[in-house]
Amino acid sequence: MSFRIIGIFFFFCLLFSCKQKQEFTAQEIRQQKKNDDPVLKRILEAKKLVAATEYNSTSYFLFRGEPMGYQYEILKSFADFLDVKLEINIFNGIDSSINCLNSRECDINALGLAVTKDYLNQVEFCIPLTHTRQMLVQCKPDGWRKMATAHQVNAYLIRNPLYLSGKTIHIQKNSVFKNRLQHLSDEIGGEINIIEHSGATVEELIGMVARREIEYTVSEEYIAMVNQKYYPDIDVSTPISFPQSIAWAVRKEAYGLLDTINYWLNGYKLKRESVLVFNKYFKNTGRRISARGGVLLIAEGKISPFDEIIRQYSQKIKWDWRLLASLIYQESRFYSDTIASSGAFGLMQMMPNTATKYDIDSLSTPESQISAGVDYIALLDNQFAEKGVDTVERVKFVLAAYNAGIAHVFDAQRLAAKYKKNPLVWEDNVDFYLLNKSRPQFYNDTVVKYGYCRGDEAYNFVIDVMDRFEHYKNMIKE
Repeated sequence: MSFRIIGIFFFFCLLFSCKQKQEFTAQEIRQQKKNDDPVLKRILEAKKLVAATEYNSTSYFLFRGEPMGYQYEILKSFADFLDVKLEINIFNGIDSSINCLNSRECDINALGLAVTKDYLNQVEFCIPLTHTRQMLVQCKPDGWRKMATAHQVNAYLIRNPLYLSGKTIHIQKNSVFKNRLQHLSDEIGGEINIIEHSGATVEELIGMVARREIEYTVSEEYIAMVNQKYYPDIDVSTPISFPQSIAWAVRKEAYGLLDTINYWLNGYKLKRESVLVFNKYFKNTGRRISARGGVLLIAEGKISPFDEIIRQYSQKIKWDWRLLASLIYQESRFYSDTIASSGAFGLMQMMPNTATKYDIDSLSTPESQISAGVDYIALLDNQFAEKGVDTVERVKFVLAAYNAGIAHVFDAQRLAAKYKKNPLVWEDNVDFYLLNKSRPQFYNDTVVKYGYCRGDEAYNFVIDVMDRFEHYKNMIKE
């Protein structure tokens, strides 16, 4: 251990002894807990937080190409606090998500688990994000809109759990709902027939009720209320449980991570941001309906209206079609008539001079735009291949060149070689010199042939496209 690390360690010990009654900074809390917990230490050193959550219209979804969701936004804020990258793993089953946690494949379970005794035996819960009840989901009677009073509608609905005796209720397999229904069956002295679905999410079961494929299911209240806006024919007003806490979970030995999350959450829940995020997904009707549209598009296996064209032309450059889709979203948000102030136009935002070489203009069809963009990508790819950049690394080099121009990337490679970095590796090598090519120290260097470049745009372009690609892979099967 170097003298510098030893000095930092003693500095933090002294700092914490002097600040027992003061608020710690983000950096201080991270450092102290890192020393306490190997789980948090690994997260900070790898600069990556892996979270398990579920894909639905509230937790995590894509809307117009961008990742969104209540759980996602809070996780992203926590990852920013830790100064690490967030990686999402999707699970539709609670058991598999807990197994992911305890097998050390995930760091946080953010499926919105209800805090129960059974789960407490398997994981450690953080302080609650919110509170909810379990609600019965059932269909309103035919013609309910024409009924004069709510009393008439209620006459067709179960309002007292006593009347669940003899009924069949469909639920997600291994969910907390099963225990509650079993206890309810004992309490009412009547048998409730419980059917578990291993492959269905709570939202999918709600949809089955709305389509009258099944009579009843159970959902957390906050999810039920959101889905009622999408399915006005369902009723979600009958509770079958007392209020329960909904919280993130970590594995048993991760006490430093647990304490850090709780420290951060205590502050986060006092901020206006917390209220805005909650309202965005659970109170803002317009946002919810728009989000549902994005979820339904993804549920159909689609990213954009141009997916088939993107699939076809991505084969020409041997790219995953979802990567090409991510680039196109970054350039144009899938609007084929977009024209930038720079003159770049269309889905691929090609500059006029480049576009002329591929015989397209702003009036060309979406297919022609994508075809030309792919041809240009192939040209860039070949040039980096000739320089010895391998297939995996080439993707990032090509993305940077697509944004900033290949000449500036060549300059960054020359700078990397001069300063004893690897000119064939992007991250922590060539990307650093492109990012800093706006500084005189670098753009005036004798190895630089093309001068000043605002490299931060291209640097962030690569990160954004690759990050979105990971989200697309989470949600869309190849």
